[in-house]
Amino acid sequence: MKVLVVEDDLALSDVVSFTLRRAGYEVATAHDGLAAVEAFEQSPSDLILLDLNLPRLDGLGVCRKVRSVSDVPIIILSVRAGDEAVVRGLEMGADDYMVKPFSPAQLVARIRAVMRRVGVSAAPTLLSVAGLSLDRSRGEAQRDDESAPVRLTGLEQKLLEAMMLHPGQVIPTDALINTVWGPEGGDRTMLKQLVYRLRSKIEVDASKPIYIETVPGIGYAFNPPNV
Repeated sequence: MKVLVVEDDLALSDVVSFTLRRAGYEVATAHDGLAAVEAFEQSPSDLILLDLNLPRLDGLGVCRKVRSVSDVPIIILSVRAGDEAVVRGLEMGADDYMVKPFSPAQLVARIRAVMRRVGVSAAPTLLSVAGLSLDRSRGEAQRDDESAPVRLTGLEQKLLEAMMLHPGQVIPTDALINTVWGPEGGDRTMLKQLVYRLRSKIEVDASKPIYIETVPGIGYAFNPPNV
């Protein structure tokens, strides 16, 4: 799923883009209204995050132009919290309105809610974290330094997905077992063997793992470089 982020604050644009990529979305950016319209015309997105205060063409103008050719979901992001601004944005065709500042978790949740309302799955098929990608629709993983992806079994994909969704966090062994096999469906020995198999496919050197860290007595953590 591709999201077009239209925001003239470059620092905020970077933060929002990072949040979305970490959640598994493809991201395109534009920093003024006319560039946003042009970007959408050249490569339509599945959803637009749209700031109101934009140079060259404001957010309401962008919304009006996009709505004349597409019913793509639009979420307005703005510091304007008054009823008038909210009503104008919604009347122009926006599907939701978020007031800055907002948390990354709230943003992702609102995107998923909007996509559910329009009847489109908001679950991204591609997860990408710090040089490692998981294509959930194809069951394939690939490092950026590899020329071809590797096929994963269903259990390997479930394990990698569970860990990539929580980078940098230690996930308890029992929680991983429950996620991969379900209640009473696996044990610690089976998880250990599954981790070994997954490492052999995604690590540069499985004997010196970088991505999947064993945390003795607790569980495992997905700790790719720069996360």
